[in-house]
Amino acid sequence: MNPIYFDHAATAPISNEVVEAMVPVMQDVYGNPSSVHSFGRKARKILDDARNVLATSIGAQEKDIIFTSGGTEADNLAVMGAAKGNQHLGKHIITTAIEHHAVLHPAEQLEVEGFEVTYLPVNEAGLISIDDLKAELREDTILVSVMYVNNETGSIQPIAEIGATLAEHQALFHTDAVQAYGALPLQVDALNVDLLTLSAHKINGPKGIGALYAKDGVSLHPQQHGGEQERKRRPGTENTAAAHGFAKAVELMKENQKERLQTHKRYKKLFLDTLKEEEIDFAINGGRINVPTIVNLHFPGLNVETLLTNFDLDGIAASSGSACTAGSVEPSHVLRAMFGEGDERITSSVRFSFGLANTEENVQEGARKVAKVIRRLTKTS
Repeated sequence: MNPIYFDHAATAPISNEVVEAMVPVMQDVYGNPSSVHSFGRKARKILDDARNVLATSIGAQEKDIIFTSGGTEADNLAVMGAAKGNQHLGKHIITTAIEHHAVLHPAEQLEVEGFEVTYLPVNEAGLISIDDLKAELREDTILVSVMYVNNETGSIQPIAEIGATLAEHQALFHTDAVQAYGALPLQVDALNVDLLTLSAHKINGPKGIGALYAKDGVSLHPQQHGGEQERKRRPGTENTAAAHGFAKAVELMKENQKERLQTHKRYKKLFLDTLKEEEIDFAINGGRINVPTIVNLHFPGLNVETLLTNFDLDGIAASSGSACTAGSVEPSHVLRAMFGEGDERITSSVRFSFGLANTEENVQEGARKVAKVIRRLTKTS
């Protein structure tokens, strides 16, 4: 039995081209990018080239890209760093109830430290209301953080509209674009964002490296203390090989973006059509404004933990939502925000996400295996 991977939103397999690009750097480019000798200069050039690739991909300047250890650190630096760097202007922050925990937990910590945080609600499609945002904006609001694409449902927030709303306000605007990168056009000026989070492993790059775009002039309070790397915003010796791998993944993403999106759209349709042909009772969580890589399905009368266990036994890798809470299978805070406490969908929904590990054949085979499990569990429930 060949296991079938439907969990690309948690992490995606690294592409062969990325591995091939990283190996020579790991073997031969071992200098510290901060060193002035030839070994360090060689590493610095690779790092600068990678920074330029990332910056170009989102319409930013090279100096505005901060390399981090991943999306979580980038989110933490954006939320904590912007709040503490601008608290002289106010201590009010706005975010949403469906953010990744890499934003929610820093927001909760800021509340402990005396900041006031407003959590915007969402509708059943998982979208915030611009009117709600406008109603909550205050003179002392210093930061608004809204994720571009939700990692559990794939819902797309109106980031450009939010950016336009905040254009004349002092509040900095941060968006976690980890799930949007590669799925949607990202141009920081068009979106009018001040801070934007990226991660390599969601676009078939290496784990352990991410980036934060910080617009020139944005005040960020460092969250770590040490050297003066990353223009004094994130200390620590940079991961040259991973940065090079990240850049290679971005280049491949840009080359094949339209083709990939069409492929993922076909996978998603094939998966859902096959479940319908198998006469499985399910409903899609969320509205029509979503990315082609993610679908969150409600299976009435069944329990998510039982579903995931049985899927795994039959060789299907899926999840209940954020990989950061995997293992506990806690009720989804995203679905709770969408549907309300106590709704059956909170404990009977599964996320399937498509990508490099899929083919039309294994998507259809996987859907049939999912259908087989559903039928078996329905009979025994």
